[in-house]
Amino acid sequence: MAQVVIENIYKSFSRQLGSKIRAEIPETGIPETGAPKKDFEKRSHEGSAVSVLRRINLSIQDGEFMVLVGPSGCGKSTLLRLIAGLESITGGNIWVGDRLVNNLPPKQRDIAMVFQSYALYPHMTVHDNLAFGLRRSVGAEDNPRSSWAERLLVSVTRFLPRNLQYQSEEERAITQRVMTVAQMLQIDALLDRYPKQLSGGQKQRVALGRAMARSPQVFLMDEPLSNLDAKLRNETRTQIVNLQRKLGTTTIYVTHDQTEAMTMGDRIAVMNAGQIQQLASPLELYNYPANRFVAEFIGSPPMNFLPIQVKAPLLIQHPQFRVTLPENWEQALKPYDGRSLTLGIRPEHLSVSLPAPKNLPVRVDHIEALGSETYLTVSLAESANAERLVLQVRTEPDRSVSLGEMLWLSMAIDKIHLFDPESTVRIA
Repeated sequence: MAQVVIENIYKSFSRQLGSKIRAEIPETGIPETGAPKKDFEKRSHEGSAVSVLRRINLSIQDGEFMVLVGPSGCGKSTLLRLIAGLESITGGNIWVGDRLVNNLPPKQRDIAMVFQSYALYPHMTVHDNLAFGLRRSVGAEDNPRSSWAERLLVSVTRFLPRNLQYQSEEERAITQRVMTVAQMLQIDALLDRYPKQLSGGQKQRVALGRAMARSPQVFLMDEPLSNLDAKLRNETRTQIVNLQRKLGTTTIYVTHDQTEAMTMGDRIAVMNAGQIQQLASPLELYNYPANRFVAEFIGSPPMNFLPIQVKAPLLIQHPQFRVTLPENWEQALKPYDGRSLTLGIRPEHLSVSLPAPKNLPVRVDHIEALGSETYLTVSLAESANAERLVLQVRTEPDRSVSLGEMLWLSMAIDKIHLFDPESTVRIA
């Protein structure tokens, strides 16, 4: 187990791109201090580089379960491959424990990686897949400490059933380690099967077991559950978290699924456009998003956004409603008096209410009844000629609502978020 520290990373890739392709990375209002970076070189007539990672400073504590989450193409898998050594860095430092691993090949970093595609050897049994990483460093048949007779017995019996094979002392230790890991993952009954004879969930457990068998300092997991169905994904997610807590191994987990991130991570790094937008605990991300991207990405359904104007010290106004905020907003809103802001409110913080100036008049456009709760898609008309704003609302399942019905929605005032429309940063 070890701490992982990533600081000031720069990286360039040679990549053939069309001359019309450009990577524009918008400013997010996040401080630029200590800006790690990774670039893809753009081989066009311009000869410039395309940045895919920048401003990446990250410290993962010993034994921590860190999740990197973000949309496809945000750079999270690239960052994971840099840590693993599958891609070389051109600047900055990566530390695993007290070792600087910049120039070390993957096999010397003491890191185990679990891939989305399982990456099992199809010609090997489950037992041999689990033992593969252990045999790379200590091979029973070619260990120079073994006698010639022992090596001969290993060679002659290797094609017999495993219980009839001769095993050296090293191979017996490997077998014991494989059995321990297989029992932890409940795949000990599958050791003689080949990958083609396994289900998706079983393959994923074998891939996890192969990483665990080596007892590395760090686990890296690149969207390991994305190929599983919903039920199996939930089961395996719980199993991974329990195993990580039991082993205490530092783990960096990449996913684009914010539900996985929220339920698995001790801390979450939300990434977008090659930058870490916010690094915090799951509940802190949910309750105090740093900017509009984090607010919209974390939470399902996502946060609703409405344009409003600040009127007087505590009054915010929209063409269809106006709300007076509590006094603790006064200092934060002073610089925005008379300006436009973006109001954010989550679906669960809207509720059906009575007509009032502070409530939102809406029309029901779609209903999703899930049994335990009901989600409404509603539209708010700004004026007779204006485009309708679409909102998501979560209501109790026993409320009777029909399509096209006109409702009034009240907002939980203490759950309102306000964002600067230019920088997108949340106003605290």
